[in-house]
Amino acid sequence: MAREHSLFGRLVLRVSIILAIGAALLITAAWYYGRSAASQTYDRLLLGAALQMTDSLSIEDGHLIASLPVSAFELLGFSKEDRIFYRLIDTEGQTLTGYRDLAGFIDYTAARTGPVFLNDTYRETPVRLVVVSRVLSDPPLSGWAYVIVAQTTEARSALTHEITGRAILLVILMSFLALIAGILAIRFSLQPVEALGNALHKRDPQDLTPLDLDVPGEMKPFIGSINHFMSRLDQRVLLLQRFIADAAHQIRTPLTALAAQADMLETERLPAGAKRSLHRMRTRITELSRLTGQLLNHAMVIHRAGTVHLEKTDLVTVARQAFRIAVPITVNPDIVVSFEAEQPQLLVQGDIVSLREAIANIIDNALRHGSVAKLAVRVAEEGGRAIVEVTDDGAGIPPDKWPLVVKRFMTSKPDEGNSGLGFSIAAEVATAHSGLIRFKEKTAENCFSVILDIPLWQDTL
Repeated sequence: MAREHSLFGRLVLRVSIILAIGAALLITAAWYYGRSAASQTYDRLLLGAALQMTDSLSIEDGHLIASLPVSAFELLGFSKEDRIFYRLIDTEGQTLTGYRDLAGFIDYTAARTGPVFLNDTYRETPVRLVVVSRVLSDPPLSGWAYVIVAQTTEARSALTHEITGRAILLVILMSFLALIAGILAIRFSLQPVEALGNALHKRDPQDLTPLDLDVPGEMKPFIGSINHFMSRLDQRVLLLQRFIADAAHQIRTPLTALAAQADMLETERLPAGAKRSLHRMRTRITELSRLTGQLLNHAMVIHRAGTVHLEKTDLVTVARQAFRIAVPITVNPDIVVSFEAEQPQLLVQGDIVSLREAIANIIDNALRHGSVAKLAVRVAEEGGRAIVEVTDDGAGIPPDKWPLVVKRFMTSKPDEGNSGLGFSIAAEVATAHSGLIRFKEKTAENCFSVILDIPLWQDTL
C-alpha cells in the first residue's frame, strides 16, 4: 500500500527544518557574541590593571621603582577561578619585577603605539595577556618601560558559556513558540482545502453542477479543474444513458422479430430434422433475449449505484412488485407460489428500481433452476435488518459454490442455459445498499433459500 502523504505534515516538516536552521544560526551567532562580549569585558579589566601598574612606575635616585597598587590586583580578583601573572620591564630590557619567563617571545616595541593583546600558553595554561608601555624622560633615566599582565581564561570561558546558554534557552523557547504559531497558521490556512473535501463528500452523486465555494485565489485553478471534470462527466453520463436506452431498443426489436418468424415456421409442415433445428433455434433465441435483457439490466444497476440517491423505501411494496414481474401468469400450475410479509411496511434506505431488479432476478432464478413444486417469498425483519428470503424446493447450490455464483458469468448450472448474471446483479445491488446476499442450506423441509439482507432505515441517516 502506498504511503499516504499529508500536505499539513509536509508544511510542518518544512517549517520545522527552517526553524531548526534559523535556531542553529542564532545559536552560533550567540556563541560568537558571548565570546566577544566576555573577551571585551575581561580585556578591559586586564588593561585597567596594567595601566595602574604602569602608573605606579617612578624614578628615585636614578633608578626605576615600581610600587604595585593593590587595587590593580583587586580589579582582576573578581574572578576567583583565574590566576594572574605580571612582569615589569625597565628601559634596559631587564625584568624589574614579576615572572621573568612571561611572554619572553614578543616584540615589546609594538606596544609603543597602543596596548597589545595576545593569547598565549603559560605554564601549560591558556592565558590572555596585555602589553602596555610608558615612556620615561627623566634626565638620569630615559627610555621605554613595559608592563605585561596575563590572566588565565577560565572566567571568560565561563561567561561565554553563560551568555551562550541563556541565548540557547531563549532561541529554543522562541523557536518552539514559532513552531506552535506556524502549526496553527498552517492548520487555519488549510481550512479551505478541508472545506472543499467536505463539500465534495456531502455532494449528491447526481449533482454534477459546478462548485461555487469561497476559496483563496491559489485554489481557483483547482476548483476550475474539478468543475471542468464534472462537466465532462455529466456529458459522459448522458451519453451512457442514451446508449443503454438505444441498445435496449435496437437489440430487443430484432430479437422479437426473429422469435416471431420462428413462431410462424411452426405452422409450416417441416421434416422432423427441421423441427428439431427449429426447436433448438427457439431455445437459443430465448436464451439470447434473456441474456441481452440481463446485460442491459446489469449496466443499468451499475449506473444507478453511482448516481442515484438512496431514499426511504418500503421494501414490502418493492418485493411485491418484483414478485408480480418475475412470476409469469403462465407459471407451471404444479408449482405453489406464495408471498408473505410479516409486517405491512418495512422501511429501508434504497433505490426502488435497483431493489426491484435484484429481487426479481432472485425469484426468476429460483423459478427457472430451483423450484419443483414450491416457491415462497418472505419479507421480514431479523436482527435489526430487513431481509427478502426466496425459498424453493430444488436441489439448491452446494456451499462451496456460494462465493462463486455471486460473480458475473459464474453459474452452478451451465448446462441449463444460465447466463450467470442473476445473482451478480442482486449482489451488486445489495453492496450498493450496504447489504449482502446470503444462502441458507437445505432444511428438513428439503428447501433452499437465497436471502437479500440490507439495513433498515435509520432516522439519523
